[in-house]
Amino acid sequence: MKIRAFRAVDEPEACKKFAEGHANVLNAYGVTKVTSANDEWMRNPDVYVCMAEAPDGLICGGIRVHVSNGTIPLPMEVAIGQVEDNVFDFVKKFAENGAGELCGLWNAREVAGYGVGTTYLMWAGIAIITQLQLSTLFALCAEHTLKISVEKGFVIEMGLGNRGTFFYPKIDLIATSIVVRDTAKLATADAIHRDNILKLRENLHQTITEETSRGPLKIEFDLKLKNINPLPFHVQEDINRSVVR
Repeated sequence: MKIRAFRAVDEPEACKKFAEGHANVLNAYGVTKVTSANDEWMRNPDVYVCMAEAPDGLICGGIRVHVSNGTIPLPMEVAIGQVEDNVFDFVKKFAENGAGELCGLWNAREVAGYGVGTTYLMWAGIAIITQLQLSTLFALCAEHTLKISVEKGFVIEMGLGNRGTFFYPKIDLIATSIVVRDTAKLATADAIHRDNILKLRENLHQTITEETSRGPLKIEFDLKLKNINPLPFHVQEDINRSVVR
């Protein structure tokens, strides 16, 4: 398996395959109203993708990093902006020093049990953010992904919603706003995850073999980003909040 990173606008065909796979997984669970699952991100020059590819060419998972640029809201801003107006100022406060969102995590059923999404794609997504000079990383996670997110260094953002929680994307589902404020050292992450993420940052192109519940998995990581948007972080007075109304 190979996990590679690229800027979304540079590879439209790969992005289409990512979106199709993500939509298939969500539909299988009856979830259709997820802001990170639309296709507008494909045209955003500040979106970066990590995608897992099987040797036979199957796209078997992915994750994205959206950089806050002051003009296009992050997926979490669109998702919860109607019920939590403070989210705009909250994101804006961190954006000038580099902030982004980890979102769109999915893996195909064919690779369930290997940890492709819950471990290796998350490692990759968090690993690439130092190339983007992000000092803060947000996410909006489902109940079943909260534990694995905390293991990677996220903490619950109590200042949003009901102590960090929201009903999203459906009234019977709970999402939690989480954040990494120490993106360089990942001090709150479990040691095994922190060490592996930092190793990936030190060597962006490497191959490892991991023992999983379904047997050994050989993974080639190719995480060197090309064509990083050179524009400095810029924050307008206000993102046009009509986007989420």
